[in-house]
Amino acid sequence: MRKLMRMAMASGCGCLLLAGCSPQQDQPSVAAGVAPAASGSVLELTDATFGPQTAQGVVLVDFWAPWCGPCRMQGPLVETVAGRLGKTAKVAKVNVDQASQTAQKFGVQSIPTLIVLKDGKPFKPFVGVTQPDELIAAVKAALESK
Repeated sequence: MRKLMRMAMASGCGCLLLAGCSPQQDQPSVAAGVAPAASGSVLELTDATFGPQTAQGVVLVDFWAPWCGPCRMQGPLVETVAGRLGKTAKVAKVNVDQASQTAQKFGVQSIPTLIVLKDGKPFKPFVGVTQPDELIAAVKAALESK
């Protein structure tokens, strides 16, 4: 387990989702709601809302958990992306603890994982903390693809 954790940290991703592992309960958590970004907003999706919200168009989805340090670093970057994209594409977050079926469906094994979806299908995945310019470029590529 320690070897896996060291490998995850070396790859830029600090949180693993492994069978039998659970977050420490005494760590502070990030508030459940996400404040809207300047000209766009970040949607909070659940297993029930994921399908309808991602079925059409381009959506950047951030798979995260409140106990994950790198996820807390990624959060403000995702809000920046939402603000810069405005209404061009949706930006959403999925708490993997609350929407485990969706995380499993997309094969999320470590967090943060971000996936650009086009019409409900994966277009480009990212694992680990990813900068806004790289995410925006992927969203724009998805918007331009046929």
